Amino acid sequence: MIEPLRVSVEIDCPPEHAFRVWTARFGTWWPVSHSVSTAPGLTVVLEGRPGGRIFERTPEGVEHDWGEVTVWEPPTRLAYVWHLRRDRADATDVELTFVDVDGRTRLDIVHTGWERLGALGPDWRDANRNGWAGLLPHFVGAC
Repeated sequence: MIEPLRVSVEIDCPPEHAFRVWTARFGTWWPVSHSVSTAPGLTVVLEGRPGGRIFERTPEGVEHDWGEVTVWEPPTRLAYVWHLRRDRADATDVELTFVDVDGRTRLDIVHTGWERLGALGPDWRDANRNGWAGLLPHFVGAC
C-alpha cells in the first residue's frame, strides 16, 4: 500500500460556508490550469449528491469527466473518486472533512488509492502533493 497523501489547511470561515464554496461554488475558484481542456470560459461542476458527477464543460459543450461523488454529508464530509486527466479505472479517492475549530474551519484532505496506478503510483502521489499546494490557495481565497 502506498501511504495516503494528507493535507490540512485552516480557513477563516465556518465549515458550512467552506463546504458550500467547495461544492456549490466549485467552478468559481477552480483554476483553468487544473483542467483537461484548459479552455478559457470553461465551466466546472460538482453535482452535490452521492453519484454526482464532477466534470468540466468547454464553451463548445464538450464535457470531460473528472470524478464521482461517493460520500455527501454536508457540511462536514465529502468524498469522491478522482480521475482528472486519467482513465476512470485509474481513479484515486479523495476525502474531505470540514472541522469546526472555534468558528473557523480546518479542512483535512486524505487522498488515497495510489496503488491503482501501479508503478506510477508513488510519482503520481508526489505530483498531487504539488497539485494540492497550488490549488488550495484558490479555495482559501474564495472562502
